[in-house]
Amino acid sequence: MSAPDGSPVGAERSIGQLFASATAEMSALVHDEIALAKAQLKQDVKRGATSGGVLTVALVLLVFSLPMLNFALAYGIRTWSDWNLALCFLLSFLANALVAGVLALIGRVFAKKAKKGRGPQKVAASMKESAGVLQKARPHPRPAPALEDRAPEAIEAVARSSS
Repeated sequence: MSAPDGSPVGAERSIGQLFASATAEMSALVHDEIALAKAQLKQDVKRGATSGGVLTVALVLLVFSLPMLNFALAYGIRTWSDWNLALCFLLSFLANALVAGVLALIGRVFAKKAKKGRGPQKVAASMKESAGVLQKARPHPRPAPALEDRAPEAIEAVARSSS
């Protein structure tokens, strides 16, 4: 098995290799998070489009089918019963309104699902969590070299350059 940079796992790697590996993994993580956000947004848009389509079909059904359905249903009711023709037309209209109402309720269900869709917000929260973990990550503390180990000339040179 090998690490992302191609070196064998468990082998000593330089700081540059570790940094390159971490950068590549962070880049891959960000790309994956963006792809997830796009997929969830696409799903929310699809639900919204479905809702709009079903509501449009309900409206078209109500508008364009009313005259034809009203006449057919009213004369059918009149044929089966001896009721007044006006009452038959009223019952015909109520049947059409009932069908349109059921379709409108289905459209509202899809609209609520699309409104509740929180895909991008979930991804943003996940990215913030990843960033928080990375901000808290600190390198292992390394002991600073003692001043006694350095030559006195090097200490004086640093002191002069910083003043």
